[in-house]
Amino acid sequence: MSVSSESPYTAIYTVVKRIPPGRVCTYGRIAALAGFPGQARMVGYALHALLGDNDVPWWRVINRVGRISNIYAADEQRARLEAEGVPVSDDYLIDLNRFLWVGDDDEE
Repeated sequence: MSVSSESPYTAIYTVVKRIPPGRVCTYGRIAALAGFPGQARMVGYALHALLGDNDVPWWRVINRVGRISNIYAADEQRARLEAEGVPVSDDYLIDLNRFLWVGDDDEE
């Protein structure tokens, strides 16, 4: 499902909101689902632009190797993921084989 008819950031937030609790998704996969394949950095910019309280579960977004790469709130992201039952290793890695949400064909 592509939602690229919306503004880029809105389309990205729409996809991120679909990630179920206890699952993670990569920046690149979110970009593709939002209609912007190859634009993983745009997802990072969109999430960085979030201000204050919002309903976008930004902490469920990680890099392509399964690592938390958020340099601003890595410990908060880890705590939020662990609170949802996603174990995070000492070097901030998440098991993608177990916790990756891929989108439309993986709804829970």
